[in-house]
Amino acid sequence: MEKPLKKYWRKMRTPRTGVSKDGIKRYYASKSHCYTCALKERCTPNKDARIVSRHVHEAARDKARQIAKTDAYADASRRRKKVEMLFAHLKKIMRLDRLRLRGPNGAKDEFLLAATAQNLRKLAKLRPMGPATT
Repeated sequence: MEKPLKKYWRKMRTPRTGVSKDGIKRYYASKSHCYTCALKERCTPNKDARIVSRHVHEAARDKARQIAKTDAYADASRRRKKVEMLFAHLKKIMRLDRLRLRGPNGAKDEFLLAATAQNLRKLAKLRPMGPATT
């Protein structure tokens, strides 16, 4: 039998939001409602009454969880991994962890050179080696 969960079971003189410092709203069931419920042993075996905690941004988290289950998200995740691996290669192998040129144009030029070198390396691996000519 469904009964309402409430933030407060009494009237407050000063209105309260019901949100704790960590951003969680807690909803409480009445002890009398829980004791008369047939599902008490499954629902709250170790407590007197049910307490449901929900973060203030839980709706956004639920939406993100729904999106994470889609095929489009899995595809985007694979593509992100490919891009991240390229950046990791630039930083680790090609030592682009620190830019040597100053200013936005210098950074752009340095990154463009590194990306060109990276693309040339990939292109060299794709091209089959022919017989050596002398």
